[in-house]
Amino acid sequence: MQAENQKPNIEFITLMAALMSIVALAIDAILPAISDIGVAIKSYNATDNQLLITMIFLGLGVGQLFFGPLSDAYGRKPIVYCGFGVFTLGSLICLFAPNLTVMLIGRILQGIGLSAPRTMTISIIRDTYSGDYMARVMSFVTAFFILIPVVAPAIGKVILDGFGWEAIFYLQLVFALAVVVWFWRRQGETLREEFKIPITKNVFFDGFKEFVKYSDTVAFTIISGFITGAFLVFLSASQHIFETQYNLKEAFPYIFAALAISIGLSTFTNGTLVLRFGMRRLSFMALLSFCVIAFAYVVLFWNQPNPHIAVLVGFLFVQFFCLGFLWGNFRAIAMEPVGHIAGIAAAINGFISTLFSVPIATFIGQYLKDTVWPMFVGLAICGFLALLIFIRSNKKKRMAAAI
Repeated sequence: MQAENQKPNIEFITLMAALMSIVALAIDAILPAISDIGVAIKSYNATDNQLLITMIFLGLGVGQLFFGPLSDAYGRKPIVYCGFGVFTLGSLICLFAPNLTVMLIGRILQGIGLSAPRTMTISIIRDTYSGDYMARVMSFVTAFFILIPVVAPAIGKVILDGFGWEAIFYLQLVFALAVVVWFWRRQGETLREEFKIPITKNVFFDGFKEFVKYSDTVAFTIISGFITGAFLVFLSASQHIFETQYNLKEAFPYIFAALAISIGLSTFTNGTLVLRFGMRRLSFMALLSFCVIAFAYVVLFWNQPNPHIAVLVGFLFVQFFCLGFLWGNFRAIAMEPVGHIAGIAAAINGFISTLFSVPIATFIGQYLKDTVWPMFVGLAICGFLALLIFIRSNKKKRMAAAI
C-alpha cells in the first residue's frame, strides 16, 4: 500500500479512469440512438426502450458477484481480461439482435462483462491507497472518467447520423480493445500473493459475513444504492425528456454534456478538498444540498407543466454538482474497513447498490410520460432516505468513539 502523502500517479489515474469509462461509453453513447434502435428492433414504446439503459446496470450488479471473489483468488488482471471477453460477446448480440428481448440479453451481458473492469478499478485503487487519500484518488479517477459522459452522446449522435446506430457498438469494441492493451502493457498486478483467498463453496458466504460486520460499509453501500437509483432515473429517461417532452433532439447531446460537466467539476473539487475537510463532512453537506434542491423543485412545480428548459437544466446542473461529492466519498467510506477482502467487498458493494438502484429507476421511470416532476419526487425521496441512514451511521460512530 502506498504512503498517504504520495502524489497521484497521472498515468495510473488516467488508466483507471479509462477502465471505468468503457462503462460510460456503453451507456451514454447510445442515448441519442435509443429511438432509432427501437425502430430497428420494432420496439416503439419509449418506456420499454428505457430498459436498454437500466438492464446494463442489472448486468453490472450481477456480474460483480462472480468477478469479485474470482479476483481475490486469481488476481485483478485476469478478471479484467475475462470481463472484456464477455463484453465483446454482449456487444455482438446487440449488433445482430432482431427484437427487444434479444437486445436486452446483449445489454445484460455487456453489463456483466463491464462489471469486471469497473469492480477491479475500485479493488486496484483499494489495494494501492487508503483513507482520505484513497477518496482523493477516487475523485480524480472519477473526474477523468466524467470526460466520457461529457462527449459520448455527442459522439454517438455524429456516428448515428453518419453511419447508423450499429457503428456506435463497433466504436465501443475498438475503445475497449485499446484500453485492455494499455492495461496489459502498463498495469502490474496489485493483489499480493499472501492476500489471495482460495475459491471455496463458502467464499461468497464467508465474504458476506465479513462484509456485514462493518456497519459503515453496510450503511454507505445502501446510501450509494439510493443515490445511484436517483441518478439512474434521469439517465434512463433523459432521451425521452429532452427529445419528446421538450422536442430538443438536436440539442440533447449538448445539454447532457453540460450536466456531465457539472459532475466532473464537483468531483475534481472534491479531490482537492477531501484531504482538508474529510470525506464524511464533504459528502454530508453535498447530500443535504441534494435533498434540498430536489424538494425545492417538487414544491415549486407541484401540479405545474414542465418549466422552461433553462430552469430545468439549472436545477439539474446544481443537483448533479452535488453528486461529485457523493459517489467517490461514499464508495471510499464503504471500502475503507474491508481492504482485506477488497475484491469481494467491492462486488457486494456494487451488487447491493444495483439491487436498490435498478428497481428505483424502473418504478419511477414509468411515471415520466408527460412531465419531469416525478423524477424530482424520486430524487427527493431517495436523497432523504440516504440522509437518514447517513445521520444514523454518524451517530453510531460517535457513540462507539465515546465508549
